[in-house]
Amino acid sequence: MKWLRRKDNQRATPSIEQQQAEKLAELGGQLWATRQEQGLSLEEVVVLTRIPRRLLQAIEEGNLEDLPEPIYIQGLVRQFADALGFNGAEFASTFPVGSQQVTLQTAWKAPNIPQLRPGHLYLLYIFLILFSVNGLSQLLNNAALEANNSQNQPNIQKQSFLTPELTQPKDLPQTQPVSGTLSSNKDGQPVQIGVTLKSSSWIRVVADGKTEFEGILPEGSHRIWRATQQLTVKTDNAGGVLMSVNQQEPKEMGAPGKVEEVRIAAKPKP
Repeated sequence: MKWLRRKDNQRATPSIEQQQAEKLAELGGQLWATRQEQGLSLEEVVVLTRIPRRLLQAIEEGNLEDLPEPIYIQGLVRQFADALGFNGAEFASTFPVGSQQVTLQTAWKAPNIPQLRPGHLYLLYIFLILFSVNGLSQLLNNAALEANNSQNQPNIQKQSFLTPELTQPKDLPQTQPVSGTLSSNKDGQPVQIGVTLKSSSWIRVVADGKTEFEGILPEGSHRIWRATQQLTVKTDNAGGVLMSVNQQEPKEMGAPGKVEEVRIAAKPKP
């Protein structure tokens, strides 16, 4: 007989899900009635609680299937009750959450963090100093190397993206010098040429076998070069370059867009 009574008592005890459903229906009914008395719509409660309307409606209807885990339901009920003037924490505490409350409480155990001793901190400090000094030294070395490389690059390489075809003057076609007036020096004195640019042009000037200039001069530029033996001037736009020899009247080196090369040699005095 005792065994039968114990079995009957076990059957009479509702499950946790049944308890949650019954309690939610009770709490939801109270919240719905209070909201109606206060003349509030669900949309207004959404503004007060920032809870989606579908969840507020599920609470009022006692619909567990449309709600999240029980521990979160308890929090939603508390916010709903606070918005209607109840003591939300006390009102929601009657909602059973089962074993999840214990799980949540034990889930936040602090991890075992190894304790650092002063010796460890000292070694870490030394390592950080060495690492910082090494990184700074490497950075300075790279900056100095880049500065040296940029200084050693010729001017023609800096302008190669503008006129790539001019970076290889050795591939230009062979040309003949212009008129004898420009290509000879009758005075037998050191050679001097003056160049004035009518339009932007590439120019190479070689004085006594040494390249004095190679690059693009903009329109309006005026440059002078001297040599004791020979001066050679080459351009890719002969019509855009006015050249004078020993301060004589300047003349065009040739036709516009044409490649010309002029050699002016100093003749020894008799």
